[in-house]
Amino acid sequence: MQAILKGWQRIFALLIVVLMCIGCSKVPSTSYNPWAVISVPTEAKLLDIAFTENPQHGYLVGSNATILETNDGGDTWKPLNLELDDSRYRFDAVSFAGKEGWIAGEPGLLLHTTDEGRSWSRIALSEKLPGNPISVSALGPNAAEMATDVGAIYQTQDGGKNWKAQVEAAVGVVRNLERSIDGKYVAVSAKGSFYSTWEPGQNAWVPHNRNSSRRVENMGFAEDGQMWMLARGGQVQFSDPTKPDEWQEAQNPELSTSWGLLDLAYRTPNDIWVGGGSGNLLHSADGGKTWEKDRDVETVAANFYKIVFFQPNQGFIIGDRGILLKYNPNVAATAASEPA
Repeated sequence: MQAILKGWQRIFALLIVVLMCIGCSKVPSTSYNPWAVISVPTEAKLLDIAFTENPQHGYLVGSNATILETNDGGDTWKPLNLELDDSRYRFDAVSFAGKEGWIAGEPGLLLHTTDEGRSWSRIALSEKLPGNPISVSALGPNAAEMATDVGAIYQTQDGGKNWKAQVEAAVGVVRNLERSIDGKYVAVSAKGSFYSTWEPGQNAWVPHNRNSSRRVENMGFAEDGQMWMLARGGQVQFSDPTKPDEWQEAQNPELSTSWGLLDLAYRTPNDIWVGGGSGNLLHSADGGKTWEKDRDVETVAANFYKIVFFQPNQGFIIGDRGILLKYNPNVAATAASEPA
């Protein structure tokens, strides 16, 4: 009996060691941290960010009709109050082309400016619109493309007076929806069980089964059209650059991670940042072949769910609870110039 008891004690001790190791990471640390935490005057959930033709002038949008403005490149932000009929609107997306900008939101909201946001007008949307606008892309003078949370896509060429449907039918409720520079879309189903793609000229979405047992968390595009996929359990995967319909072998930058990965962004064609839960931030300088971890931001109490680079030296990470991080190119330049 005593031998059996000691055996169970050893097994119990081993289980404790295993549990203590869960969440431990063997990924090497970055040599420096180029991200600075920016103080933002709101506790609302921030959802998107965009800049005008002036890289110093930009806007942050989020829940509870939140819109913040910066005139110093994102170092400081001030709230704006728009005269709307309800303060509970959720601003999901903001986009600018030159001085012309758009904000898409829920329920059924679309705003338009032609003067860099000094004034905003509300664009009337049909009550028959399938779903709520969650994505908007400014395409040029009076031109924009809007997508809804069920995958309906519309385009205007006259400042929002008239809209032309780009697909014949919606795709269904989506978890994420991303647009490439050349107008292609990828949409992840609400439960992450499959994804769908669409490109200009097609009359319907093309569904795709996920290529592993793990549910898809998020997807998007590189500038060259290559696709990326984040799946449950910290899995990263890239499409084959020579065969767009095929996928390269899946990667797990952190085999023992207990936090999900939520978004991926390219700073340059080979420089990649991936954000996740609980301040998890991963970096690859070689297009995703090898990874390192920015441990200096682990103390930031937020999930990093959106990463945006407008140009190599202008990037931001949006986290929950009003957290915003700004890429600091001066830190990167200093670290690069230091002798090894």
